Amino acid sequence: SGMLLSVLVILLLSMLYEAIKMGKAVLLQQALLALPRSLSRESLVESEEGNTHPAQGSTSLMGFPIFFHRWFWYHLGQTLFHVVQVVLGYMVMLAVMSYNAWIFLGAIVGSMLGYFV
Repeated sequence: SGMLLSVLVILLLSMLYEAIKMGKAVLLQQALLALPRSLSRESLVESEEGNTHPAQGSTSLMGFPIFFHRWFWYHLGQTLFHVVQVVLGYMVMLAVMSYNAWIFLGAIVGSMLGYFV
């Protein structure tokens, strides 16, 4: 019963690892869409000159363009996802390093199911 529970936990951890990996990819895509098409200095200056009132949405109160704040929050989310992914990866690796075939199969099946879902 304890071994079955261990295999189930490793299977779920592997599934969660794959889900977080896919979540990071989706978040990266959203972060790239939040950036303007051109990051050249000229295009940024033109957009700020055309709209100098902060309430109209071009720049924030601190002088940074609005897209920078959106990009920052997406990047922070990606960083947190990365930390969780690394921790889960090391936990699954340590479990597999027990050299137990059932634990190893649980990690493989969990990774497969996590990618499939």
